[in-house]
Amino acid sequence: MGGIGFGTYEAATGLKPAVVLNEKLYDLEQAVEAGVPAVKQEWLAPEGVRAMICNWQEAQAWLKEAEPVIQRKVAEGALSPVSGSARVAPPYVPQRIFCAASNYAEHANEMGTELAAKAQSKPYMFLKLSNTVIGDGDTIQMPPETQMLDWEVELAAVIGKRGRRISVDDALDHVAGYTVINDISARDLNVRSDYPFKHDWFQGKCHDTFAPIGPWIVPAWQIPDPQAVSLRLDVNGEPMQQDTTANMIWTVREQIAYLSTIVTLEPGDIVATGTPTGVGMGRGIYLKSGDRLITSIEGIGRLSNDVKAEVL
Repeated sequence: MGGIGFGTYEAATGLKPAVVLNEKLYDLEQAVEAGVPAVKQEWLAPEGVRAMICNWQEAQAWLKEAEPVIQRKVAEGALSPVSGSARVAPPYVPQRIFCAASNYAEHANEMGTELAAKAQSKPYMFLKLSNTVIGDGDTIQMPPETQMLDWEVELAAVIGKRGRRISVDDALDHVAGYTVINDISARDLNVRSDYPFKHDWFQGKCHDTFAPIGPWIVPAWQIPDPQAVSLRLDVNGEPMQQDTTANMIWTVREQIAYLSTIVTLEPGDIVATGTPTGVGMGRGIYLKSGDRLITSIEGIGRLSNDVKAEVL
């Protein structure tokens, strides 16, 4: 990440919003006290990042104005980063996470999924819930019901402008920024044999801690082409997924346009845009307690999360 971003960290007094520069967090309130342009009072609250997203037109103007000032204040020693021991929290907790399934052809192949031609199809989307959200350094809890816990690095688009029936051409105008998401999946819980409905995305995707998000949000103008971004996921230091968003079947634009034909997209919604090849199921290996995942996206940052068996 080379430019400015924004996120949330945990101070002794609770959650606090921060601006991010060169992958270091600076307390937003301290930045203002140091001489950075003033902000709306609600941006300084624990839910300040959500407030910025909900007022994105003004927030992005502030970020562009503040970036050179923050750089100068840091260089002058007037502004110091938060302690390296501080927990980096999720930027905010979205209420709706829309997820794209089988959106890379090679991933569909490794999963044994037969896809119709794009011209005869449309995106396949499902929901993850707010209980799944954790941040950088937080622990992924492995439920005792699964023996096939898996990983999925994905580019996440953060909606910053309300819209219904958004055109493909206008779709990126509704994106405030981008972040990293790891769509943790219990593969053996994704299928059912006791009903005529063969898939159970809720059971397989929506356990607590199944969506590490962060470590912060990068404004959309810093990623002008979301179809030219590199993704990577390592397990215990070994690269498992390495690909580029250029290989998506349905682009970020197309996913947003499709979703908006069903629901009105709201500021704060997240669109998780699908994962490339290299997941555990395709390799015949799965996560176990003690494993460490590093999920990273070029130009944004990386998440580090350990897996631990859930204590009953």
